[in-house]
Amino acid sequence: MNPNSNAATTAAMVRIARTILPDAQGWTAPSGPPMIVDAAALDAAAELVAGADLPAVRGVIVSAFGDPGQGALARRLSCPVVGIGGAAAVAAAAHGAFAVATTTPGLRGRIDALMSAQEGYLGCFLTEGDPLDLMAEPERLDAALRVAAERAVAAGAEAVIIGGGPLGEAAERLSAQVSVPLISPIRAAAQHLENRLTDG
Repeated sequence: MNPNSNAATTAAMVRIARTILPDAQGWTAPSGPPMIVDAAALDAAAELVAGADLPAVRGVIVSAFGDPGQGALARRLSCPVVGIGGAAAVAAAAHGAFAVATTTPGLRGRIDALMSAQEGYLGCFLTEGDPLDLMAEPERLDAALRVAAERAVAAGAEAVIIGGGPLGEAAERLSAQVSVPLISPIRAAAQHLENRLTDG
């Protein structure tokens, strides 16, 4: 589920998820911004996710980094509902101290609250520049995220999460360009969901 209203972003998320879950299908928010950049938009997205009319599914991934609506949807459905933020935090914490590199200063408080559920969280390291402008230029986006990630490493991070569902493709491109394990939230969530489905 893409809580952002951008169908192209949904398609990119599904491509990443299908490397682990071959039958993954996409859902795009029917309204709201193409990229969630502040807490108000995250809250609005949570309502859309929580109330979504979904077909019969074996599991759901909520693919925005603040996990909007994940808890409410999980209470409604009988299948596992995984948020990419929470799954990424668990995956990163397995390496020790970890941090988030992301483009959205307006979500910093929500990200900090979600990540702090795991021990070893060092904080959120932000890129410079407008998030939407960066998204429009992949090379600039990658360079900015790489700088933020290396700042996190210099602060002691033993793993870095690229924090954002729409940043999924950037996380794929950067996976071998940072000196510590780089966590892709979509991959982390897909792996978590696959494990839950396999374990029953």
